[in-house]
Amino acid sequence: MAWWGGKGQVGGDEMENITALSMTACYALALLLFGLASARRFLDARRVIGSPPAIPAGKVPVWMYRPIDLLGVLLVVGVFYLLSMGNAMAEKAEGGAELTIEALIFSIGFQFLMMFMVIAAVARRVGIVEWLGLVWEKWPLVFAIAPAAVLSMWALFAGLYEFGYMDLMERLGVEKVQEAVQIFQTEVNPVVLGLMAFAASIVAPLCEEVVFRGYLYPVAKKFAGPSIAAIATALVFSAAHGSLAALLPLFIFGLVLVAMYEWTGSIWAPIGVHALFNGATVAIQLLMRYADLPQNLVQ
Repeated sequence: MAWWGGKGQVGGDEMENITALSMTACYALALLLFGLASARRFLDARRVIGSPPAIPAGKVPVWMYRPIDLLGVLLVVGVFYLLSMGNAMAEKAEGGAELTIEALIFSIGFQFLMMFMVIAAVARRVGIVEWLGLVWEKWPLVFAIAPAAVLSMWALFAGLYEFGYMDLMERLGVEKVQEAVQIFQTEVNPVVLGLMAFAASIVAPLCEEVVFRGYLYPVAKKFAGPSIAAIATALVFSAAHGSLAALLPLFIFGLVLVAMYEWTGSIWAPIGVHALFNGATVAIQLLMRYADLPQNLVQ
């Protein structure tokens, strides 16, 4: 969840086309970068007979991944792409379907399903504790890392705003307020609000970090190298949220989450940063709504 962003304006076919094309371009660019880098590493390894590929640097291990995981990456990326395009078509056809409790429960269940699928794919080769670095001796650092990372991201987003990023989005016809933020501002059903807060603050940080940073990133790291892996997975992460205005901020956020994972070697670090970022956004939106604070504080 970003502070601002969102889908194209309802009824704006041109804006919806731009959004869909932008998302498609991000997925395509991510796969292109990953494919080219993987092919280059493979050819470099073949040129020197008997010399194994260099082990990527960093604290995120990659030894447990196999060529079959390339199919896993394509499957996960393909699912997110189809979801993005499906949501775009539904928005265009229905003019913005009403969010229901059933839809939220389905979304939460689907996120857990994706997480358990990647866990099942890797758990046969290595224990989940070792895989994700769940035993983190310096875990109290998360209480310093998460606030520092979130404050840095807010400062960066404020800088983008000052340099005219939102003006550009406005000229493109993009709504300034993300769809999820609009729900917190206008939804009257407390069950929907509660499920949204739970999904944003707990489900998304946990499931998305296991899928994106825990699986997609290290697979890409092994076969394409850490730099390309970080860029490619950040592109998919940002495009998967289906927001044109939030595309650049979420891409940067994706890079930050990868850096947190590599720096600590534990998935708890990006989960903590992600949870605090989303949780703070939810808290601010609810505070603004029920304390009657001005909405432009976070726009």
